[in-house]
Amino acid sequence: MISLTVNGDTRRTAASTIAELVRELDLDPAKIAVERNGTIAPRSELAAIGIADGDTLEIVHFVGGGQDDDSWSVAGRRFSSRLIVGTGKYADFEQNAAALEASGAEIVTVAVRRVNVSDPKAPMLTDYIDPKKVTYLPNTAGCFTGEEAVRTLRLAREAGGWDLVKLEVLGEARTLYPDMRETLVATETLAKEGFLPMVYCADDPIAAKQLEDAGAVAVMPLGAPIGSGLGIQNRVTIRLIKEGANVPVLVDAGVGTASDAAVAMELGCDGVLMNTAIAEAKDPIRMARAMKLAVAAGRDAYLAGRMATRKYADPSSPLAGLI
Repeated sequence: MISLTVNGDTRRTAASTIAELVRELDLDPAKIAVERNGTIAPRSELAAIGIADGDTLEIVHFVGGGQDDDSWSVAGRRFSSRLIVGTGKYADFEQNAAALEASGAEIVTVAVRRVNVSDPKAPMLTDYIDPKKVTYLPNTAGCFTGEEAVRTLRLAREAGGWDLVKLEVLGEARTLYPDMRETLVATETLAKEGFLPMVYCADDPIAAKQLEDAGAVAVMPLGAPIGSGLGIQNRVTIRLIKEGANVPVLVDAGVGTASDAAVAMELGCDGVLMNTAIAEAKDPIRMARAMKLAVAAGRDAYLAGRMATRKYADPSSPLAGLI
C-alpha cells in the first residue's frame, strides 16, 4: 500500500499506475484529465505512468458552469451530507431507519456484536438500512484496548468487506474518553493492514496530527463526553485541529441539539457525528430533520464568513441626520 494525495485528500492504494488508480476509483478514463505532481498525464499513457508513495494527483472533469458542489470526501469516497449518524439507542429498527431518512445522512456507524445464535432469524439492522444504499461505518464502540479494537474491525471486514472504519479505543467507562496511546498503536496497525480508519480522539491538536501521520484518513475529536449532550466545550482546540489537518476533521460526541451541530460546522469542520442527540430526543424523527438543517446552516455560515466581533456597539443605521 502507498499513500497519495488525490484531489486534496489522502488516499491509500495498492495501485501501481494511474490507470489502475482510475479503475479503483470507478472513473471513466475518457471523461477525465489527470495531473501527477504538477505534470499532465496524457490519457493515452495512463497505463504506463507509475505512481509512488507521496505523489500528488489532481483528477478533473467537466461540470455545469456555476455548479455549487459542496460535497466532501474521505479516503477518496465522496459524500453530499456532512452529517453522520449512529444506530444505537433507538426504540426499534423502524424508528432508526426513519430517523436516518429524515437526517439525509449517507453514512451510519454500526457496532459489531455477536449473532444471537438462539434466534438466528431475529431482525437485523441490515433488514432495515440497506448497506448497498447507505455507507456502513463499522466502529469499535465498547473497546478498551487497541488489540480488542483491531480484532473487532478484522471481523467487521470479514462480515461485510468494509475497509473504511471508525476506530475508538476508550480509556475508562466513566468518561468514555479515548486512550490516545492505545488509539495511536491501533491506528498504525489498521493502516498497515489496509484499513482506512476514521479515528475518535481527544480534542488535542498534537494527538490529532500524530494520528494523521499514523494513517488516519480522518480525525474525529470529541466535542464533549460521549452521550453527554453538553455541546462543544473547547472550540479553540477543535479549530486548531482543523487548521493543522490534511485529512477531514469531524466532531464526534457531545452534540445535544441542533445549535451544537451548527457550531461544529461554523468552526470549519468537515462534518459532525451524533447518535444520542437524535435517538434520545422526544421526537427523534423531527430532531434528525433539525440536525440536517443545522449542519447545512452551519456550513453556509462558515463559507459566508461571519462578521468581525467588536468591543463596542456599532449601529446599523447612521446616527447622522436624526430628527
